[in-house]
Amino acid sequence: MRIRIVDAFTDRPFAGNPAGVLLLDASTSFPDDTWLQNVALEVNHAETAFAHPLPGGGDADWALRWFTPAAEVAMCGHATLAIAHVLATTGAARGPVRFATRSGVLVATALDDGSITMDFPTAPLTAVANPPGVAEALGAEPLTTHDTGPNIGDLLVELPDEKTVRGLAPDLVALGRHSERGIIATARAEDPSKGYDFVSRCFFPNIGIDEDPVTGSAHTALAPFWSERLGRAELTGLQASSRSGRVRTELRGDRTFLSGRAVTVIEGDLLA
Repeated sequence: MRIRIVDAFTDRPFAGNPAGVLLLDASTSFPDDTWLQNVALEVNHAETAFAHPLPGGGDADWALRWFTPAAEVAMCGHATLAIAHVLATTGAARGPVRFATRSGVLVATALDDGSITMDFPTAPLTAVANPPGVAEALGAEPLTTHDTGPNIGDLLVELPDEKTVRGLAPDLVALGRHSERGIIATARAEDPSKGYDFVSRCFFPNIGIDEDPVTGSAHTALAPFWSERLGRAELTGLQASSRSGRVRTELRGDRTFLSGRAVTVIEGDLLA
């Protein structure tokens, strides 16, 4: 079958977040989980997305699952963007595509300008006390800390400024003790005239990802967090990893729209 590597949340290759993409033949089920996990380990990017078409007339058009090199996850934004990009650019799907996932039905729509908008559930934020040891593990003192709910499983940590977020060099082993998946560190943009409203970095040691380059799912928590503080439903986030990428967000109550672009950089045959 064909396998692709797609850089998501970027308009140029070798930036954004790379994801493996495999479109499987029509089936009523996925292949064995061990095979799916082995393929994701072989691809060895933050996520590999597997999807197969569903019979017509149902609530969804494709079944979709995501695997890191170490585990299956309940939600992934950049790999969903990547697979929606492949469906659109290959002609395998037209218009809005409905994906059946562990997080419910997610919809991705390819727009005329080449970008893709995804409809995801908004993460329920709950303010919590700073857990002992988080500041030491991050190397920075949080201003506020929030739990992001079951779909994401992260701890959202607000830091004093953009410079602090960019300069983080956390103790990843220690960070892994404080959340199910990892830590989202964020701060307000130092200069919004540069085209983004907030910055973030995401560390997910518990699922085999030291630092994720650009994390769509994290923005379902970042969108409500910053929309409340900045007083706007539509924002742009910059994930300040070494590859970097931008995510446009629009908060619509219990749904968050995430928008970005993607570029296919590798295409070949999976022989195993």
